[in-house]
Amino acid sequence: MADVDYQTQHKKRLSWMPWLYFSLKSKHLSWAKPWQEDIQQQLKLLETIHIGEHCFIAPQAQLFAEPGRDIIIGNHCMISAEVFLHGPITLGNEVAINHGCSLDGGRKGITIGDQTRIANNVTIYAFNHGMSPNTPIYQQAATSKGIVIGNDVWIGAQAGIVDGVTIGNHAVIGMGSIVTKNVADYAIVAGNPARVIGDRRDK
Repeated sequence: MADVDYQTQHKKRLSWMPWLYFSLKSKHLSWAKPWQEDIQQQLKLLETIHIGEHCFIAPQAQLFAEPGRDIIIGNHCMISAEVFLHGPITLGNEVAINHGCSLDGGRKGITIGDQTRIANNVTIYAFNHGMSPNTPIYQQAATSKGIVIGNDVWIGAQAGIVDGVTIGNHAVIGMGSIVTKNVADYAIVAGNPARVIGDRRDK
């Protein structure tokens, strides 16, 4: 197989499993690092995005950040293929967002702490629509309270987090959960709506 074919397939693999980027050998980093630098430089030229050191952003990810709705990405973060991000969003260091996730910061923003991991197809929306019966939904003003997610949080696949929620440090959100209320530090929650089913300190 020609080198160019191998690299194309390897880029695709990294885009869907970006943690592999951080263990690449020097011979692979020789092409992967310039590839990432080009992707990230283009994003910074086109959008109001600030990217830390040694990050990975899949070319299939869609990041949008207007002035005042910045996206700030810390060091050693990874953003997988088919992720949608619309600022304002702030990521700490070593944050991972896996494929197919959708995050919109509304007006008040989404803040995610260091070392938090977000599995595939998670939705996090920091806004909501009015629901008055006298006006069509699409004509009603949106509200935004913001969402805060702490450090070292694990959010399972296909979970949803609604506007106004704060998730404490070291919490675990079970697969498919819908989080509608604040989650305490170390709490393990699951279900729809999510409820506490355990404490991480007991594991």
